[in-house]
Amino acid sequence: MALTKVTKSGITDNSIDADKIEDGTIVAADIADGTITNAKLTGSIANDKLANSSITVNGSSVSLGGSVSAGKLDWQSVVTADGSTGLTTVAGQGYFVNTTSGTITVTLPASPSAGDTIAIKDYAGTFGSNALTIARNGKNIQGVANNSEISTVRASVVLVFIDDTKGWLFTNESNVADLQGPVFTSATGGTVTESGDFKIHSFTGDGSFVVSQLGNSPIVPTGGPTNVDYLTIAGGGGGSATNSGGGGGAGGYRTTFPSPGCNAGTFPISTTTYPISVGGGGAGGIAEENAGSNGSSSIFSTITSAGGGTGAVESGSIAATAGGSGGGGVSNRAAGAGNTPPVSPPQGNNGGAGILNQIAGGGGGGSSAAGSNAPGPTTGGAGGAGTANLITGSSVTRAGGGGGGVNGGQTPGAGGSGVGGNGGAASNGVAGTTNTGGGGGGSGRTAGVTNNAGGSGGSGIVIIRYKFQ
Repeated sequence: MALTKVTKSGITDNSIDADKIEDGTIVAADIADGTITNAKLTGSIANDKLANSSITVNGSSVSLGGSVSAGKLDWQSVVTADGSTGLTTVAGQGYFVNTTSGTITVTLPASPSAGDTIAIKDYAGTFGSNALTIARNGKNIQGVANNSEISTVRASVVLVFIDDTKGWLFTNESNVADLQGPVFTSATGGTVTESGDFKIHSFTGDGSFVVSQLGNSPIVPTGGPTNVDYLTIAGGGGGSATNSGGGGGAGGYRTTFPSPGCNAGTFPISTTTYPISVGGGGAGGIAEENAGSNGSSSIFSTITSAGGGTGAVESGSIAATAGGSGGGGVSNRAAGAGNTPPVSPPQGNNGGAGILNQIAGGGGGGSSAAGSNAPGPTTGGAGGAGTANLITGSSVTRAGGGGGGVNGGQTPGAGGSGVGGNGGAASNGVAGTTNTGGGGGGSGRTAGVTNNAGGSGGSGIVIIRYKFQ
C-alpha cells in the first residue's frame, strides 16, 4: 500500500530537528530562493558544516568567528637585548628597541610575503652610541644584499616587503640620515695617487688636508669608512763635525698602517681642514768641533713625530741629543735617547756609542733599531735600520739613522737601510735621503787638516690613506 505524504499541517512545530534529517537528504535544489530567512538560520549552522570555514588576511588563515588586526601594527614590549637566539621580528608588529646597555640585532622574517610590514623605533635615544643592526635574513634590504645599521638618535623606520628583487623597502624614515646609499670620503691636498680602492695624499712639504665629505660605513655596509691611515715622519737629525762624528738620529716614525679591517683606517677624521707640517732635516755640524741640529717635527692633526737628534761632539763635552731617534755618541760623549717625547708604539730608538779618543763615532738611531756602537777603533757604527711600509701601494723604507764617522782613512759607518747618510772617513758625512727622515752621517777628520762637516738630516713626509670607492 502506497504511503500518503505527510502534509505540513500534519507536523507539529519543532518536531523535526537536525537529528531527524539524514545528511544529504535536502539539497540546495530542494530549497526555493528566499524560503529560509536569516532569522531561521541563527545559531543553526556550525562553521564546520560550511564549505569555506575561514578567510585569509594578509597571508594568514583566520577561522570564521575569530579575530585579526587589520590595517595597524601590533606594538610589542620594549626590546632590551637580542636574547639567547636573537630577536626575529614578525610581520605586522612594531618594536621599541632600547640599546642603552649595548648594541642589538633584530632579524627580519625569513619567508615574508608582499605587504608584510615591520616597524622599529629608538626607545631611549641611544642608537647613536649603541647602533641597531637589522639583519636581512636572506632577503635584500633596499635592493642590496646587506644588513642595515642605524646609528641615528631617535630614529624610526617602517619596512615593507615587496619582492625578492628589492626585498624590504623603507617606506617611512624619521630622523634617519644614515639610510642613504654608500658614500665615501673625499678630500684634497698634497700629491694624490691611487692604489686599488684607496687614495693616498703625500705631503713632502707643508700644506693642508681638506676633508669635504666623510664615508658612511659601517652605517651603510658598502660605503666608505670615516677613518684614515697615516704615516708621519719627522726630519732626521744632522751628523756632528768632529774627529769621528756621531751619526744623526732618524726622524720620529709614527703610523697606523697596516691597520685592521682590510686597512680601512683607524684614525677618525671629520669634515674640516687639517694643517700639515713636514719637518725639515737638521743641519750637519760645520767643520771643526760642532754639533749639528735636531730635525724638525712633522704634524698631522693630533699626531706629532719628533725630529731626530744630532750626533755628539768631543770638544766642549757636547753629548748627542735625544729625539724621534737619538744621535750617535763619540768618545766618552753619550749617545742620544730615542722615542723622545715618549709615545706608544715608540717612534724611534737610541743612538749607538762611540770609541774613546775620538777614533770612531756611533751610529744614529733608526725607526726599527738602535744605532750601532762603533765596533772598533777603525770602524764607525752603522745607523739604525729604518722601516718598510706599503701605505702608498709600494714598499718604501724610511727613517734610517746616520752612520758614524772615523778619523782618517778607515771604515765609516753605513747609513741605516740606505736612507740614513753614511759616515765620513777623512770626508764630510753624507746627508740623509730627502723625504725619508734619514739621519745625516757623522764626519771623519782628514789627517793634518781641519775636521770635515757632518751630513744634514733628510726631510720628513706625511702620508694619508683612505678608501674612496
